[in-house]
Amino acid sequence: MNRTGRTAALLLSPTFLVLTLVVGYPLVAALRESLFRSGDELDESGFIVSGERFVGLDNYAGALGGSAERFWNAFANTTLFTGTTVAAEVVIGTAMAVVMHRAMRGRGLVRASILVPWAIPTAVAGLLWRWIFQADGVANSLLGADLLWTADGWPAKFAVIIADTWKTAPFVGLLVLAGLQLISADVYEAARLDGANAWQQFWRVTLPLVKPALLVAVLFRLLDALRMFDLPFVLVGAQKGSVETLSMLAWDEANQVRYGPAAAYAVILFLYVAAVAFVFVKLLGADLLGDRRARRREVPS
Repeated sequence: MNRTGRTAALLLSPTFLVLTLVVGYPLVAALRESLFRSGDELDESGFIVSGERFVGLDNYAGALGGSAERFWNAFANTTLFTGTTVAAEVVIGTAMAVVMHRAMRGRGLVRASILVPWAIPTAVAGLLWRWIFQADGVANSLLGADLLWTADGWPAKFAVIIADTWKTAPFVGLLVLAGLQLISADVYEAARLDGANAWQQFWRVTLPLVKPALLVAVLFRLLDALRMFDLPFVLVGAQKGSVETLSMLAWDEANQVRYGPAAAYAVILFLYVAAVAFVFVKLLGADLLGDRRARRREVPS
């Protein structure tokens, strides 16, 4: 290793140490815990066995076999909430960014008001929307209906989707706004001279140039939505099949002092998040390291 490499390694060592402590160790501990089971059970001879026992992949087999219906329900809920909320947040967040980017009177006030939902803690937002969606709340008054939004069923799913979109769409808008501010006004002027209307400017100029910031926003929101826990937990409640996610399922197992199965659910969720991130990076061209390697191969020696 040359002097530059040693200097870089020395400068990055604190970061690697922190990542090892806050990411690596909990991950290894969860993986280890998922291979064990604690409590009182009967062995093959009929004797009671207490304490922690190594069971291998039995916790995973139990999660995917014995509790398969509950697991796949939580998996479907997690996927549904991730897909719908991220899609809605991208559309609404991009619209927010375009509005915040326009030069108009009171732009600072508009930006501040749009970012307020994102600044509110998720638990507080859940309580706010729980009040809105209660039986005699604002939502039913506006719709003229008597829906039980916070009970088990499809209304609860819609309540979570609406609340999460309201909460985090400003985050997407903030990142897209940062990308919009990097686009030169000369580009739009050239497009107007070429006869492009407002929609053509947005579709052929704005979106391609803001794509890097938008991809980062979508990736962050995907990773965050896949581990959704606090909003449905506060808004609807625990052990509600219509809104139970993988994070809530793992929490419920741990709350029942079944740490082995809880760790197994947590590891499965981690693998799911890692797979989604990997596929996203590969399919949408965000592999910067691969692009850099390709450019290096093109440079003549």
